[in-house]
Amino acid sequence: MLTQFGKELRHIRLDRDEKLKDMAEKLGVTVSYLSAVENGKRNIPDNWIEMIASEYCLDEEYVEKLEKLAFDGKPEIILNFDKATEGQRNLAYSFARRFKDLSDEDVRNLQKIFERGR
Repeated sequence: MLTQFGKELRHIRLDRDEKLKDMAEKLGVTVSYLSAVENGKRNIPDNWIEMIASEYCLDEEYVEKLEKLAFDGKPEIILNFDKATEGQRNLAYSFARRFKDLSDEDVRNLQKIFERGR
């Protein structure tokens, strides 16, 4: 089943009159891997959005759309704490432990906080 991210990838590719092979070469993957990502059978590599944005000269608004679609399609998110402070790690762990217990109001309030930081 074609994912929303996959639909956008296909749109980018077809707008430029490219075949799967053309885009796969630009991304450094096989045609079957690109097809599997489009169809939601493989995870979207973390560096793809940056690569796609650069290769296809995408504007910031479109890149944000791709990022949202990519994250919306992920069943899990892995955080890298290499440069995180102890406070940041503790916050992330607390959030993860209580994530499923958040009310709709809690989610809205947290979203407002995160959007202010942009």
